Amino acid sequence: MATGTTEDVRRANLSAILRILYHGGPASRTALSKRTGRNRSTIGSLVTDLVELGIVVEREPDSLGQVGRPSPVVSIGPKLVALAVNPEIDVLTIGLVGLDGRLRRTIRHECERIPSAAEVVSITAAVIAGMQLELEGLLVAGVGVAVPGLVRTGDGLVRIAPHLGWRDEPFAAPLAAMTGYPVQVANDAALGALAEHEFGAGRGTDHLIYLNGGASGIGGGVISSGRLLGGTSGHAGEFGHLRVSSSPVVDSAGIAGTLEAEVTRAELLEALGPGRTNPATFEADLLADRSPAVDAVVDRQLGHLGTAVAAAINLFNPEVIALGGFLSALQAYDPARLDRAVRESALQPSAESVTITPAALGADLLMVGAAGLAFGPVLANPSSLST
Repeated sequence: MATGTTEDVRRANLSAILRILYHGGPASRTALSKRTGRNRSTIGSLVTDLVELGIVVEREPDSLGQVGRPSPVVSIGPKLVALAVNPEIDVLTIGLVGLDGRLRRTIRHECERIPSAAEVVSITAAVIAGMQLELEGLLVAGVGVAVPGLVRTGDGLVRIAPHLGWRDEPFAAPLAAMTGYPVQVANDAALGALAEHEFGAGRGTDHLIYLNGGASGIGGGVISSGRLLGGTSGHAGEFGHLRVSSSPVVDSAGIAGTLEAEVTRAELLEALGPGRTNPATFEADLLADRSPAVDAVVDRQLGHLGTAVAAAINLFNPEVIALGGFLSALQAYDPARLDRAVRESALQPSAESVTITPAALGADLLMVGAAGLAFGPVLANPSSLST
């Protein structure tokens, strides 16, 4: 598994075991031994370390029908959590997520106007301060923030979040100073891709594209060979800015004829009419309305979405394309229309092997993805919790 100093080897082995449990769920000591190539004595010692750190728990398996002494089953414990944050133009969402990927609590702060970066930092810090009693006795890995914009992942600087009106905002540092927790920031759709890969529609696959449609436009993330493509500065995956038409309509970055310019939630809401703006009921409202006005808007948007999806297929040859936010509602309205649009522009051999599906994690997706960002350092070095 690993070479180097004794400390380096042990750190790598602890990380390997924790990642197996994180990605694959509970496993017996015997299974961990087979997966890692370490003997049962070594696995026992490593698992004991993880138990003492409070990260995993062990239980005796169901021994019915088994011969000999059964191997204890190891699973992610309930103590390790992360705080997840997602600012949008109309709401700030803060969640508490366990290492098992389960969203334990969600707090939504409705915004009467688009919040500034400083306001989001202040509100988030106040909410987290109010959660301290709830966090007592838990191990908080840190805070992960999913921002609808371009983020310099090295230091958490938000280069530009067009819909929020943020530019070159040093988000991570002030939030860390106000909360006392380590803070990491990344693009929301990229984190959605990671969450779907680890816990959702892309679990068990190595090649996934996630496309998300929200109030702040359209973003995306690419998982290739099991890894998130970040690019030089972490800005890769901006599918919303792919040109799909010759229309003069511009997107949030001022680029004409893009997917984000042509496919918008606002246009769908306008077609649905007044009183149909509740995000919780949006998909149900859309699917229930088969009026000519709605049908025409959906048909046109699905054509443009199909063009972008086909480009993604041609470029990355994915196994799965997961659609989140209002894009999944568009697909559900007329899946055959989307399939036709994709086939018109996609290379047939690549299109034959791809599944286009709604994101499996639904409304929890960005919370789970943001928390995964905060869990990253612990997954890389579980012993860091004891320092």
